[in-house]
Amino acid sequence: MTSTKSVEQRLAAAAKQANRDREAVEAVREYAAEKARVDANTARLRAMRLEKEAAEAAAKAAQPPPRKKAAARPARASRSRAPA
Repeated sequence: MTSTKSVEQRLAAAAKQANRDREAVEAVREYAAEKARVDANTARLRAMRLEKEAAEAAAKAAQPPPRKKAAARPARASRSRAPA
């Protein structure tokens, strides 16, 4: 025969296991929801970055190239030498 304590212990263990299973399912749901939120935010930020880079590239292409300054000439040293 099985004792009452043994049956009660099995029922308590089964209840604990069922509770753990529910918590595990909830944790997986929360993880998936957080991952979806992060992925959506990443996609939004990437789209914004690409849009900004395209606008900057278009603005740069529309500007005429900057004029180059003439190179400054270095000061010439005097060629007079002392007689040797």
